[in-house]
Amino acid sequence: MIAAPEIPTDFNLLQESETHFSSDTDFEDIEGKNQKQGKGKTCKKGKKGPGEKGKSGNGGGKPPSGPNRMNGHHQQNGVENMMLFEVVKMGKSAMQSVVDDWIESYKHDRDIALLDLINFFIQCSGCKGVVTAEMFRHMQNSEIIRKMTEEFDEDSGDYPLTMAGPQWKKFKSSFCEFIGVLVRQCQYSIIYDEYMMDTVISLLTGLSDSQVRAFRHTSTLAAMKLMTALVNVALNLSINMDNTQRQYEAERNKMIGKRANERLELLLQKRKELQENQDEIENMMNAIFKGVFVHRYRDAIAEIRAICIEEIGIWMKMYSDAFLNDSYLKYVGWTMHDKQGEVRLKCLTALQGLYYNKELNSKLELFTSRFKVKYDVAVQAIKLLSCFTVSISEEVLTAEDYCENVYHLVYSAHRPVAVAAGEFLYKKLFSRRDPEDDGMMKEGKTRSKYIGFFFLESELHEHAAYLVDSMWDCATELLKDWECMNSLLLEEPLSGEEALTDRQESALIEIMLCTIRQAAECHPPVGRGTGKRVLTAKEKKTQLDDRTKITELFAVALPQLLAKYSVDAEKVTNLLQLPQYFDLEIYTTGRLEKHLDALLRQIRNIVEKHTDTDVLEACSKTYHALCNEEFTIFNRVDISRSQLIDELADKFNRLLEDFLQEGEEPDEDDAYQVLSTLKRITAFHNAHDLSKWDLFACNYKLLKTGIENGDMPEQIVIHALQCTHYVILWQLAKITESSSTKEDLLRLKKQMRVFCQICQHYLTNVNTTVKEQAFTILCDILMIFSHQIMSGGRDMLEPLVYTPDSSLQSELLSFILDHVFIEQDDDNNSADGQQEDEASKIEALHKRRNLLAAFCKLIVYTVVEMNTAADIFKQYMKYYNDYGDIIKETMSKTRQIDKIQCAKTLILSLQQLFNEMIQENGYNFDRSSSTFSGIKELARRFALTFGLDQLKTREAIAMLHKDGIEFAFKEPNPQGESHPPLNLAFLDILSEFSSKLLRQDKRTVYVYLEKFMTFQMSLRREDVWLPLMSYRNSLLAGGDDDTMSVISGISSRGSTVRSKKSKPSTGKRKVVEGMQLALPEESSSSDSMWLSREQTLHTPVMMQTPQLTSTIMREPKRLRPEDSFMSVYPMQTEHHQPPLDYNRRGTSLMEDDEEPIVEDVMMSSEGRIEDLNEGMDFDTMDIDLPPSKNRRERTELKPDFFDPASIMDESVGLI
Repeated sequence: MIAAPEIPTDFNLLQESETHFSSDTDFEDIEGKNQKQGKGKTCKKGKKGPGEKGKSGNGGGKPPSGPNRMNGHHQQNGVENMMLFEVVKMGKSAMQSVVDDWIESYKHDRDIALLDLINFFIQCSGCKGVVTAEMFRHMQNSEIIRKMTEEFDEDSGDYPLTMAGPQWKKFKSSFCEFIGVLVRQCQYSIIYDEYMMDTVISLLTGLSDSQVRAFRHTSTLAAMKLMTALVNVALNLSINMDNTQRQYEAERNKMIGKRANERLELLLQKRKELQENQDEIENMMNAIFKGVFVHRYRDAIAEIRAICIEEIGIWMKMYSDAFLNDSYLKYVGWTMHDKQGEVRLKCLTALQGLYYNKELNSKLELFTSRFKVKYDVAVQAIKLLSCFTVSISEEVLTAEDYCENVYHLVYSAHRPVAVAAGEFLYKKLFSRRDPEDDGMMKEGKTRSKYIGFFFLESELHEHAAYLVDSMWDCATELLKDWECMNSLLLEEPLSGEEALTDRQESALIEIMLCTIRQAAECHPPVGRGTGKRVLTAKEKKTQLDDRTKITELFAVALPQLLAKYSVDAEKVTNLLQLPQYFDLEIYTTGRLEKHLDALLRQIRNIVEKHTDTDVLEACSKTYHALCNEEFTIFNRVDISRSQLIDELADKFNRLLEDFLQEGEEPDEDDAYQVLSTLKRITAFHNAHDLSKWDLFACNYKLLKTGIENGDMPEQIVIHALQCTHYVILWQLAKITESSSTKEDLLRLKKQMRVFCQICQHYLTNVNTTVKEQAFTILCDILMIFSHQIMSGGRDMLEPLVYTPDSSLQSELLSFILDHVFIEQDDDNNSADGQQEDEASKIEALHKRRNLLAAFCKLIVYTVVEMNTAADIFKQYMKYYNDYGDIIKETMSKTRQIDKIQCAKTLILSLQQLFNEMIQENGYNFDRSSSTFSGIKELARRFALTFGLDQLKTREAIAMLHKDGIEFAFKEPNPQGESHPPLNLAFLDILSEFSSKLLRQDKRTVYVYLEKFMTFQMSLRREDVWLPLMSYRNSLLAGGDDDTMSVISGISSRGSTVRSKKSKPSTGKRKVVEGMQLALPEESSSSDSMWLSREQTLHTPVMMQTPQLTSTIMREPKRLRPEDSFMSVYPMQTEHHQPPLDYNRRGTSLMEDDEEPIVEDVMMSSEGRIEDLNEGMDFDTMDIDLPPSKNRRERTELKPDFFDPASIMDESVGLI
C-alpha cells in the first residue's frame, strides 16, 4: 500500500529554480526522453528550500513583458484572450486549444497561470472575489477561503452549477470537460512537477470542506472529475507498464547474440519511470479520495452525494482491477439507504453497469449476498434484478426473493418503476391465454377477473388507479376492454362459470372507473407525474376515440348498472363518476335522450334512498357535469335538478318548522328527517349555487336554537354550519364576479359577522366534532375576509374585511392548545373505549395537523397577532415528530414578515415555559432537571434558526437579549438584594443566543446587563448566581478577537494550517467591524438608539417592544422602563408572503439555515450524527494500483465491512 501523500493545503510558492520543457505543448513522450527535472529525487513533495520561496518559473515571479501577454492574460493576434471562466461559460467547443493556451502560459510563468486556474475555480463557484498575487504568496489556505466567502452575494443562493437560463445550460458539461482535457494534456510531464497538482488538489480539498454550498458543490464536482481523469491516466500507465514488461521479457529471452543490451536498459529505465509515475498518481488519488470523497459522499446536499457515487461507479467500471473490490463497493452499498431518490438512482445505475459485464460478476458475489435484499424501488433496481436472473445462480437468488416484491412495485409513486413492474406483472400473470377459453369475449372476461383478483389479493384497495397506470402502456387492450367488464357486471354467468362475489364486483367497478379516467384524461394519477403534458396529435385522436367509445357504451349501460347496485353505496359512488368523462354531445347526435332521462331518474332515486355523504356528493357532481350550458341537454338536466332542489328545500322548511316548535320535545324520527334532508341540501350546495332558495335564514334559525337550548344533535349542527358556510361563499362569489349593489355588500357583511359569532359560540360546545367544525370554518372565514380580500384591485370589497378581536383570537388559540397539542394516548380511544387501529391514529393525527395548519396560516398572513404564536413555538421540541415541519415553517414565514417581532415571540415562548416550570416546581428548582434542560435545548434550536449571517438578524437578536434580561431581573427577591432575582436562572437559557451577537453588540448588551446589576451582584460566586456569571462570560467571550468574521463557521477540517501571523482583513470587514450597537449614557425609552461609526452604513430598526397578549404572560412589567432599545430608522416589512406548504413532514431535527449561502455540510439526524466510520474496525483504504497483472494480485477484505447496520440504521434520515 502507498501512504497518503503529504500534500500541502496552503498556497506557498513551492518552486524549483526553473522548469524546462522540450516543446510548446505537453505532448506524449513514449520513449521517456523528455523527463521532468529532478525526477527520482527522494525528497518529499512540496519540500523546498527557503531560498526558493516566492520564485516563479521565469526566475523572478514577474509576468513576462513580451508581446504575448497583456494585463496578465495570454495574447493571440493582438487580441486579449478572455478569462478561463468566460471561455467555459460560453461553452467553447475547442476546449483543447483553450487548455493548450493555458499550458503555454504555465510554461512561461507557472505562478500566474496557477493563479488564473485558482480564480477560475473561485469564479465557477459564483464568488465575485479575486485571489490576488499578494494573497497567493502570503495568505494561508483557510484565510483565502474565508476572504472569498465574504465576497459572496448573500442575497442569492444561486451559482453557476444551479443557475437557469440558456447561457448556463451547458456550463456543467463544459466545466467537467475542461478538467478532463486539462489532465489529459498535462499527463506526460506537468502533473508530475510536484507543484501544479499539489496546488490544485490543496485548493479543491479546502473548498470542498467549506460551509458555503457553492464552494462545496463546485469543488467536489471538480475534484471528482479530476479523480476520474487521474484514474484514466493510471489505467494508461498500467497498460504501458504491462506492454513494457512484455517487451522486456521478450528481449531478455532472445539469444545472447541477438539481444540488444541498450534496448534492455531503455526498457528498464522506462519501466522504472512508469512505476514512479504510477506511485505519484496513487498519491494524488489518495489525497482526493481521503480529502474529498470520504467526507462528501455523505454530504448534507443530495446532489453532492450523487456526484460522488456517480464518479466512483465510473472508477470501478473504468479500472476494475484497482477499484472493483469490497473496499469501494461498500460506499455504494451504504449509500443505497439514502433517503433521496436521486442518490439511490446513481447507486443502482453504477451497479447496473457492473452487473451487465459478466466478466465482473465474480467480484460482486460478496456484495450481492450482503445487499440483495436492500435494493430500492427504482427502475434500475428492477433491471438489476433482471441481471441477477442471468448472472446469479438460482441457489443464490430464488424467484421468491424478488417476484412478490416486484409485483407490489406496481403501486410505487415513481412512475418509471411502476411501469417496469407492471410490464413484469403483465407478462407473468396476464399475457398467457387459457386453452379452455374458446372465444375473445370469454378470454377477455377471464383476464378482467384476474385483474380484480390481483387487486383484491394485494390488499391495497384504495390504489386501483396506480395499478391501472402501471399496466397502461403494456396492457392497453386488456384495460380498455370495457365491453367484457360491463358484461361481467350485468349478465348472468354461463353454465359452469362462477359468479363474481360482492367484493369482486366492487373491485371490478373501481378498476373500470380508473381505466375510463385514465383514457379520458390521458395523465397518470396524483403523485405519478409532474403535471399535465402536451398531448401529441395521435394521442389526442386516441383520447377522442376512447371518450366516444365510453359514452356510447355507458350512456346505455350506466342506468342499468345504477338500477342493479342502487342500494350499494360503494358501487354507486364509483359508477356515478362515469358521466364526468362522457362526450355529452353524443346524447344528442346519437339520439340517446331516453337513456339520459333514465340516468336522471336513477340519480333522483339514489338521492332519495341514501344519506351517505360520499354518495350524495357524487350525485351532486354528476348533475354539475351534466349541467353544461354548451350542450343542448342542459335544459333537460337543469329542470330535473331544479325540481329536486325545490322538493328538498320545501321538505326542509316544513320539517324544520315542526322540529323547532316551542313546548314540544323533538323525537328521533323528526331529527333524522331533518338531518337527512339537510345532508342532501348541503351536498348539492357544495357544487351548485342555491342562493335563490334563501337557505341562510332557516340554517341561522336552526343554529341559534341550538345555542339557546343546547340540546341540538351534533350532526345537525355540523351540517348546518357547513351549509351556511356554502351560502356565504356563493354570495361572495356572485359579488366578486359581477357588479353588485351596496345593499348586497351590507347584507353579506351582516350575515358573515353573525355567522362568525355563531361559530365562536360553538367553539365552547361540549361535543368535540362540533368544535372542530366551528374552528375550521372560522379559520376559513377569517382568511377569506381578511385584508387580502382587497388584493387584485378589489377595493370595493373593503366593507367586508373582518379582523378578529382579542377574545376570538384567544379562543382560537385555546382550542389549538386543548385539541392539537395533546398526548397520543389521550386520543387513542374510540367511543366504546377500545384502542383504535393504526390507520385511525394516522387519520386522527392528519386531522390535528390540518387544524394546526389552519391556525398557523392566520399567523403567517397577519390575521391574528404574531405573539399568539408563542404558545405554538414552545411546543416545537415536545411535538416535533407530529408538527415540527408546520411550526418550523411558521417560524420562517413570521421572520420574513418582521424579524424583530418574531424574535420577541420566540423569547416570549421561552418565558412562558420558564413560568410554567416555576409554577410547577417553585423557584428553588434543580437547574439540572430534565424540564430546565428541555427549555435550554429549545432555546438552542431557536438560535439555530437565525442562520449564520449575523448582520441580517442583528437587531432581532439584540432585542431578544433585551427582553430576556428584563425578564430575568423583573421579579426582585423578597429576601433582599443579597439574594438573586427570582427569574435569574433565565439568563442560563438566554446564553444560548449569545453566539448570535456580533462582537461589538456583545459589549453593548453587556453594558445594558450591568444597568440591572448592583455592585454586590458582580462579586457573588455562589451557585445560585451561576446563571449570571455564565451569561456574563458568554457576552465577554470573543470580545477581543479582532479577526472575528461576521460570517462565521468556516470549517477547517482537512486543511493544514500554517503557523503564520494572520493579517487583518480590509474592505468590507472594516465597514462591518465599524458598526456599533450602543446605548447613550442618558438612555430612555425614546432616545436609545443604534449608533454607527460609519455614517454611510445604516443599520435596520430596533422596534419598540409591543404589548404582549399571550395566554401565559399578559402585559409583562418592565424593571426599568427608561432603559430600553429604540431605533432611529424605520424598518419596512413584507406583508405578501407565498402560501405555506403544510403537507410536508420533517425527518430530522437539523435546522435549515435561513440563508442559502452558508450551511452545515454533513448529514445529520437530530442535529448531529457521529462519523460513519467511527466504531468500525477498519481505516479508509489507500488506493493501491496494480502496476502489472504479472506481479501482484488484489486481496479481499473482511466480509463484515458490508454490514450497513453497523454504520447507519435505516431510521437515520439523510438531509
